[in-house]
Amino acid sequence: MKNSKIIFWSAINSLATAIYVSLVAYLLFNGGKIFGQATNFWMPVALLLLFVISATITGLLVLGRPVYLFLNGAKTEALKLLFYTIGFLALIMVIVFITLLLIK
Repeated sequence: MKNSKIIFWSAINSLATAIYVSLVAYLLFNGGKIFGQATNFWMPVALLLLFVISATITGLLVLGRPVYLFLNGAKTEALKLLFYTIGFLALIMVIVFITLLLIK
C-alpha cells in the first residue's frame, strides 16, 4: 500500500471516529432532555451498553484495518496506518482543546 493511501485511510478512520465520538457526546450531553431524569434500573444499563458498543465501534475504526493488514503480512503498512491514525486523532483532539480555549 502506498504511503499516500495509508495517510488517506488514517485520516478517514480518524474523522469517522471523531464524528462517532461527537454523536455519542451529544447524546450524553442532552440525555436528560431527551430521556428525562433516570428513575429506574434501565438508564444505567443503557449507558453501560452504549459504552461497550462505543468501545467496539471505535476499536474497529482505529484498529480494524491495521489488524487486517498485519494478519495479511503487511506489517509495516499496518503499523504506519495505526500510528498515522493515532496522530490524526491527537491532532483532532488538539483542535478541539484549542476551540474550547477560544470559546471560553
